[in-house]
Amino acid sequence: MKGIVFTEFLELVEDKFGLEMVDRIISSSDLDSHGVYTSVGTYSFSEMLQLLQHLSENTGISIDNLLLVYAEHFFSVIEKSYPGLLATYKDPIEMISSIENHIHVEVRKIYPDAELPTFEVIEKAENHLVLDYTSSRAMHHFGLGLMNKTFEHFNSTATIELEKIKEDGTKVRFVINKN
Repeated sequence: MKGIVFTEFLELVEDKFGLEMVDRIISSSDLDSHGVYTSVGTYSFSEMLQLLQHLSENTGISIDNLLLVYAEHFFSVIEKSYPGLLATYKDPIEMISSIENHIHVEVRKIYPDAELPTFEVIEKAENHLVLDYTSSRAMHHFGLGLMNKTFEHFNSTATIELEKIKEDGTKVRFVINKN
């Protein structure tokens, strides 16, 4: 997993819960990196899982809800760092439906060894989109949070339903209806 995911996560934890919480979740985890991350480094996904689990235990907030909050934070990083990418799109449905064939292509140019989830468009209409998400990491709530922020970015709203195709969350269907 790319280091930017870790550095931004720890920045969010510090902003929302304080530096003491960052120290607490790092020290209670068994991390090969010892909690030292660079944005361009690559780290084990198990480290992110441990940090999320310990943050959840210390805050009483579910991992899914933490991933939603983290996605909101991460979207602001995308807005600041890659405004040209967002400016390419005029509509949230158009942007979300292009994750696999455009956005992830651009991400791979910056981070060639990034392990990204796959998004397959099942149905697409002007105000409706059905996407299947597949990832061994089962971070679908991170994807959901990014989708929510995409609609917000375009001053639009939507109802987004998440249906687990596989119970472990490694394959999920998003059904999006623009309001």
